[in-house]
Amino acid sequence: MSEPAPDPRMQSLINQLWPGAVRTVKVIGFDGADILVEFVDVGGGAEIGRIPRHEASMRRMEHPSELFEVGQEINAEEIGRWREGQLRLSARACEIPALRSFLLAFERGQVVAGTVSAVHNFGVFVHVDGEPDGLCTGFIRVPDLTWGWIHHPSEAVEAGQRITAEVIIAETRSGQVTLSLKALQEDPLIRFADQVGRILTGPVIKVVPFGVFVQLAPDVVGFLHLSELTDEPVETPDQFVDEGELITVKVTEVDLQRHRVRLGAAGGADRT
Repeated sequence: MSEPAPDPRMQSLINQLWPGAVRTVKVIGFDGADILVEFVDVGGGAEIGRIPRHEASMRRMEHPSELFEVGQEINAEEIGRWREGQLRLSARACEIPALRSFLLAFERGQVVAGTVSAVHNFGVFVHVDGEPDGLCTGFIRVPDLTWGWIHHPSEAVEAGQRITAEVIIAETRSGQVTLSLKALQEDPLIRFADQVGRILTGPVIKVVPFGVFVQLAPDVVGFLHLSELTDEPVETPDQFVDEGELITVKVTEVDLQRHRVRLGAAGGADRT
């Protein structure tokens, strides 16, 4: 069975985040909290560009004038044009040359090693081997930790743990390389795809207003819509089933592209 194709919407977003060309510009003034610059690396008429406040620096500041002065020349990365055609740039993407060089060396799909620095409910920070001293460049989003269902990232990794992960994208503007642990693991749905049509029993692991998620196998969770759960007139699933309760369902679809399993009714719940 073939591997699922990448999501084209995610690929489009990733393409927009890849580093742009570096330009040498001169600060000519400020427009509110934005920096106005002109390009000094081209001949002819001077084009005016803009560095938005949030792209000025990785350092904290009240206003960019604390860090930049009129007449100063800096390097900045192209990040696109406003609708009226004005070029926008990022000074923060070029602020630490050693960090920029480190990030530019990565390629999508490259396998790297590192040490988990901190685990939070929104994701995991990683010290990637070879990164500049004093920085933490790696980040793993919760969905990229594991194929399995977890309630908190600490169920997948812990601080101080050595890991190997795959590069999703390196962003010079954020100063981070986004990594994936699960990319190096086989998608469990590939082996589960032949279960379509089977009747299975598993515990309810999460109840949401429109249905329930059911554990069907290790690292495989399916969704049963409220309309399939019962013929009784209920408004929410928790009126009929609780988390941890065993329920018998039918596997109606395994969607490898969206990585989801759809379930149907199969005679009701096992309430023993």
